[in-house]
Amino acid sequence: MYITQAFNVLHDWWRYLVGFLIVVAAVIIGQIPFTAVAIYKAMDNGSNLFEMNEAEMMSVLEPNLNLFLMLLSFAAGLVGVFFAAKMLHKQTITKLTTARSKIDWKRFWFAFIFWGVLSTGITLIDYFYLSPGNYEINFQLVPFLILCVIAIIMIPLQTSFEEYLFRGYLMQGLGVLTKTKWVPLLTTSLVFGLLHIANPEVKQLGYIIMIYYIGTGLFLGIMTLMDDGLELALGFHAANNLFTALLVTADWTAFQTYSVLKDTSQPTAAGFIDVFMPVFVLFPILLFIFAKKYKWTNWKDKLFGRVEAPMENNDTVTIP
Repeated sequence: MYITQAFNVLHDWWRYLVGFLIVVAAVIIGQIPFTAVAIYKAMDNGSNLFEMNEAEMMSVLEPNLNLFLMLLSFAAGLVGVFFAAKMLHKQTITKLTTARSKIDWKRFWFAFIFWGVLSTGITLIDYFYLSPGNYEINFQLVPFLILCVIAIIMIPLQTSFEEYLFRGYLMQGLGVLTKTKWVPLLTTSLVFGLLHIANPEVKQLGYIIMIYYIGTGLFLGIMTLMDDGLELALGFHAANNLFTALLVTADWTAFQTYSVLKDTSQPTAAGFIDVFMPVFVLFPILLFIFAKKYKWTNWKDKLFGRVEAPMENNDTVTIP
């Protein structure tokens, strides 16, 4: 039903193509402040920004400034998604978000708090019991407080952009164009994962980490289709990135922050805990918990069924 309601708005194929180009343009515009400041800083240090790898680029600026400017492009991209949905498709943010009559913020907060507590607990267990030698205290009060302000405001914009683009705009667009659910599910998951291929984590841990990125996209897509909305995916994704930025940083990760802890280990390859435990253990358990709580049924049809245009187009789509 989440995909099907896209039939109730303007859904010509060219609108999604133009909309996607608008989003790309918005992201590029949003990258201009970071690029300009980074080039200036690199030149001031006698370096050439364009000869640096991504990890070196991320270290040119002070971490809090770097994080803020880096996340600006995602905020601009989110504006681009909403603009395309409104102007090209005459679609409201609510209809882009959910098949319910209004956005269910209880779902968002449940996923956010549940995964935030669980992921924090896993990190603390690793710090105190499993691998204490791999961490050092990185806490600095004033920079951390500034980080909190930046992260709490900007990271949800970043994760919301990714969810609204992949699990929202593109999921609905590919669904109504191909009349399938599995094609947009697999396509958006694959593209979502591949867009992380330039992350410094891939260079450090190897291409096997792509299983984690693609698997995460698949997990978020399954949640969206089964729950007929983005609320759970929005909450999970925001918690995942926010708590990571505040809790742990490392020299080889995309987020260089004034976090509480710093991972000082130098892994040369992703292992079971990095890749296979989240994708094949934690994510299925989370799907089971969400399924029980929200009474998900008819999995085969919701994930692999046909997307059919409704007999009559209505402006309102509700879930009993």
